[in-house]
Amino acid sequence: MSNIPETGRTQRVQIRLIVIQVLVFSLLLTLGGRLWYLQIRNGQEYSDEAKNNHVQQVVQPAARGSILDARGVPLADNETRLVVSASRTDLMKMADDGKAVLTRLADVLDMKPKDVFDKVRLCDAKTPQPCWNGSPYQPIPVTDEATTQQALTIRERAEDFPGITAEPTAVRRYPAPGKANTAQVLGYLSPVTDEEITKAQDSDSPYLRSDMVGRSGLERTYDKELRGKAGVTRYEVDNLGRVIGQAKNDEAEAGASVVTSIDARVQAVAEYELNEAMKAARKEFDTNTGENYKADSGAVVVMEAKTGRVVSMASLPNYDPNSWVGGISAKDYAKLTGKTSNFPLLNRAIQGQAAPGSIFKVISSTAAVNAGYPFDGHYPCPSSYSIGGQTFKNFESQGYGDITIGRALEVSCDTVYYGIAHKEWQKDGGNNPKKNPNDWFYKTAHQFGLGKETGIDLPNEVSGRVPDRQWKKNFAKANHDSWCKQGKKDGTYVEKIAYENCLEGDRMRAGDSVNYSIGQGDTLVTPIQMATIYAAISNGGTLYDPTVGKAIVSADGKTVQEIAPKSHGKLPFTQKTRNEIDEALAGVATRGSAAWRFGGWPQDKIPMHAKTGTAEVYGKQTTSWFATYTKDYTVVMTISQGGTGSGASGPAVRNIYNAIYGLDATGKQDVKKALLPTPQKGLPKIGTDGTIDAPTIKPYTPASENPATEQTLAAVLGRRD
Repeated sequence: MSNIPETGRTQRVQIRLIVIQVLVFSLLLTLGGRLWYLQIRNGQEYSDEAKNNHVQQVVQPAARGSILDARGVPLADNETRLVVSASRTDLMKMADDGKAVLTRLADVLDMKPKDVFDKVRLCDAKTPQPCWNGSPYQPIPVTDEATTQQALTIRERAEDFPGITAEPTAVRRYPAPGKANTAQVLGYLSPVTDEEITKAQDSDSPYLRSDMVGRSGLERTYDKELRGKAGVTRYEVDNLGRVIGQAKNDEAEAGASVVTSIDARVQAVAEYELNEAMKAARKEFDTNTGENYKADSGAVVVMEAKTGRVVSMASLPNYDPNSWVGGISAKDYAKLTGKTSNFPLLNRAIQGQAAPGSIFKVISSTAAVNAGYPFDGHYPCPSSYSIGGQTFKNFESQGYGDITIGRALEVSCDTVYYGIAHKEWQKDGGNNPKKNPNDWFYKTAHQFGLGKETGIDLPNEVSGRVPDRQWKKNFAKANHDSWCKQGKKDGTYVEKIAYENCLEGDRMRAGDSVNYSIGQGDTLVTPIQMATIYAAISNGGTLYDPTVGKAIVSADGKTVQEIAPKSHGKLPFTQKTRNEIDEALAGVATRGSAAWRFGGWPQDKIPMHAKTGTAEVYGKQTTSWFATYTKDYTVVMTISQGGTGSGASGPAVRNIYNAIYGLDATGKQDVKKALLPTPQKGLPKIGTDGTIDAPTIKPYTPASENPATEQTLAAVLGRRD
């Protein structure tokens, strides 16, 4: 038992507790002081330093998917080039905004300083191309054609070129296999804009500042699939830019490839033959204007009749889509958009509008039958038709007596349609129309799909125009004041028309109706619309949405998404009427207005159907149209200011068919030489690694023509419509 008194022991315990309390208080006081020092006295300093510790993103662009023809031949793919780029952010930090650096760069690249300055300036409403319409914070390509020596010079003299980089980079390539340009169908790329980045932030396919975006054609339609997903590595860095850790790493995902229904071989033929037809037309004399035909533009569509798939689509003038790669030059941009360019960026197959002329008569024939006029009835075909004081002539003023609607299609007799259309106009009330007129001719055109888009998978398709009563009212309302100012009763032709329109421009007049019945007047169609219609006649009446895309294949080849044909309606005729029109169109090719272009054609093996068209346009030369089909394909060609349908477009269309079916000028077939004797059903072979086999393409070599056969038929039948 301890001898220490209880009181002493208690005092020592109390002293220890006091010491511990003092220590704890001291520690708390020290900690509180340190916190005050860090958060209050130097809080702003440390906050600023913390802000400088941030995340930097390094983007690895995804390889853009290829655009392939139906057999796997690349129409658009990628290649590695030496790309020289400039950082606008670095240049703007310099006293002279980087002008000295860019001038030295121009000297190394053998470019003019102004061209380099223009490349790196930002686009706005007042700045013309070339300029940079992408993000100002990403490197701006100056050229993608740098030589190895130029790249080495820039890298070895880095102190002379701050803000300039020269790196191997994958860039878009449009190889034009077999000289198949395909420009307007493919489209082109340009940098994404800040506005587009903002709009796409909440979508399932947001943009990065480094992205290139499709601006037209298939590059735009299938941009999301082709673009893939860029890889992003996020690094944590301090205020000195030193990496202190890796936050996250997203691997790049290559874009999918788009397999199209385009056959590069047929595309090359179509482009060549369209160009040759236009060149030949320019050598022909136009007696109406006293000068040669201008043949300033044209288009041709080759389509599978049973599916609506586009095998070929050509538009002239065209351009080289490679000119957009790496940023377009001022010179090239002027060529594509200047007043004298004739707008090669326009895809005239889906954006070119013109009166259809006589190829419209398949619609008028259907309208007549639906209105109660028998197809095999007999109707007068005089050389002209008069309404009041106005005379409407038959083409070349030729008459055929009383003929059927089928024969009227064969010989392209205008006055048969004039007479029927005039009678229907009178039945609908004439100048004082009934409350609910039948309007068979206008109603039927809408049922054939005119006046609206076909739904093709290419951007910016136009709708054309059916000038029905509602359109007349809207048009008159918009133009009434200008007509009244311009119009003169005894003035020029234009002034007289303006005068009449001022008085009754909202009325459907007799002259409007008869002119409309033969595809003239205010009617506007596109080649793709007429190809869709003639394909529907061929297949029995189904209107298909034209499609260029056939399948989307993932980069690894494991996922294949086929694009199935879709129908948007049926033609408004019975099977009996369809067969009668079909027989008449076969007659056009064998004994009618197109027979002289199909001499020797194997009609028993490959039945040909055709319709010629020559559309008159005020102030211009006539527009040539040629619409044709077999059981497999539809080919429609048009040439602006090119002359007659069979005269200008006929030979080219015949040559396209010859190449497809392997026919010579006499009609003898060699299937081994046929490019596509039957439509291609399957997809190209896809390897286990995602690669797609691609056959080589040889440039198109046109077969020799048989002028003797052509001249003999021309002498017998005459060149018309």
